[in-house]
Amino acid sequence: MKETLTDLKERRSCRKYLDRQVEEEALQLILEAGTYAPTGRNRQSPVIVAVQDPDTIKKLSLLNGNPAGMTGDPFYGAPTVLIVLADSTVSTHVHDGALVMGNLMNAAHAVGVDSCYIFRAKEMFETEEGKNYLRAWGIPEHYVGIGNCILGYRAEGGVREASPRKEGYIIRVR
Repeated sequence: MKETLTDLKERRSCRKYLDRQVEEEALQLILEAGTYAPTGRNRQSPVIVAVQDPDTIKKLSLLNGNPAGMTGDPFYGAPTVLIVLADSTVSTHVHDGALVMGNLMNAAHAVGVDSCYIFRAKEMFETEEGKNYLRAWGIPEHYVGIGNCILGYRAEGGVREASPRKEGYIIRVR
C-alpha cells in the first residue's frame, strides 16, 4: 500500500526522452494495468493503440500539433505512444478513457518508465487522416480520442520537481 501511495505522489510528467525504446516486459505490464482501469458499468469502452514505429509516431505528432499550431514535437521525442480511444456510444466513455490514462501513467512510473499525458487526441481522430488511422487499425469510427500517453526514459532535464499543492485543494465536510 505504501509503495502505491509513494508512486502516486512521485510520478511526474516527462517532456524530454532518451532515444531508447521501452522494454517489452515493462510495456506489457503498463498496457495490462491500463486494461484494469475502472469503467462505467464495467463496459470497458476504451481501447489502447500502442505505437512504436518511428514513422507513424512522427505522422501522429504532426496530426496532434497541427490543431494547436505547434511547430515542435508535442510527443517530446518519446519512442512509444499509447493512444486511448473510447466508444462514444457509451455515456461514460470520456471518464473511462481518462481512468485508463491514469492507470497507464501510474503503472509506467511503478516499472521505471516515464510518461506524459498529451491532449488533443479527440481533435486528431476527428480529421480525415485520423479517421484513416482508425480504419487501418480496425477501430469503428464512433470511437473518439481521449488521450495520448507518451512513454520512454527521461533525458536530463525531462522531469521537473513537483509543484507545491495549492491551498484549499481539499475541503472536508463532517
